[in-house]
Amino acid sequence: MTERTRRAVGIIGAPFSKGQPRGGVEEGPIHIRRAGLLEKLEDLEYDVKDYGDLHFADVPRDEPFQNVKNPRTVGQATEKLANVVSEVKRSGRVCLTLGGDHSLAVGTIAGHAMVASDLCVVWVDAHADINTPMTSPSGNLHGQPVSFLIKELKNKMPDIPGFSWVKPCISAKDIVYIGLRDVDPGEHYILKSLGIRCYSMTDVDRLTIKKVMEETIEYLVGRKSRPIHLSFDIDGLDPSAAPATGTPVPGGLTYREGMYITEQLYNTGLLSAVDMMEVNPSRGESERDIQLTVNTALNMTLSCFGKAREGFHASSLRIPDIS
Repeated sequence: MTERTRRAVGIIGAPFSKGQPRGGVEEGPIHIRRAGLLEKLEDLEYDVKDYGDLHFADVPRDEPFQNVKNPRTVGQATEKLANVVSEVKRSGRVCLTLGGDHSLAVGTIAGHAMVASDLCVVWVDAHADINTPMTSPSGNLHGQPVSFLIKELKNKMPDIPGFSWVKPCISAKDIVYIGLRDVDPGEHYILKSLGIRCYSMTDVDRLTIKKVMEETIEYLVGRKSRPIHLSFDIDGLDPSAAPATGTPVPGGLTYREGMYITEQLYNTGLLSAVDMMEVNPSRGESERDIQLTVNTALNMTLSCFGKAREGFHASSLRIPDIS
């Protein structure tokens, strides 16, 4: 990836909530924008192109398919998003998508793969989001996006209305999970049977986040440099760092661990697309909860683009000439 590519970013707002039952997550993009995202990226010397917030229409009479809720609405939304993500990538920019619920990752990763067929994925989340329509206890599509994308699950997926456009685009060996701590029984079976690399919070505690990231980067890009897609669900972090989200789970990644993940991925020079998902201002119990979550999401995002905790842009560090 060239320096020019790394220094140009395209931002897509995806104000969408129909992959899950809790309203308010569609407000995530506007809150992150209002916190100064574009200006702060420009301060980091990025060429920023804002593709605006996409409009997602509800599909009338969107009846459940088996227990899958809003299939046509979600399918149509993810297809629309995929096409815009592919446009951003074809322009040579890093693609930043602001969600919205995590069902949108069907669109972001599929759209990215239209341009970068050899991509790999780092999925930061409390949940595995790899239920199939047959294993999902709830039928909510934000718990199923990965199952649409994995080639080894193709024969396990029924023909869901709205999703005929999706072609599985990553193999089980192309994804690593970090932060898991609330995984359904069917998901456990899928993860184990496919040999998918996962770091639960127990693993993070045992190994430390430094070792987790060393292993993750070596596993995904150690032998071959290829584009990295980070799909970051804010509930991967502990609720103390990001309380305003729809499905918080105690015992998650600390703020510092989240920042370390994003810093290390930036340092590879291979980070090609970033999803920041599931910020839901309406789930905050106070204004402080909302601001804390939005600021955490903002800082994790900026860290993906080189903003170091010490206050400088990581790529601009120079040793001063004191001669």
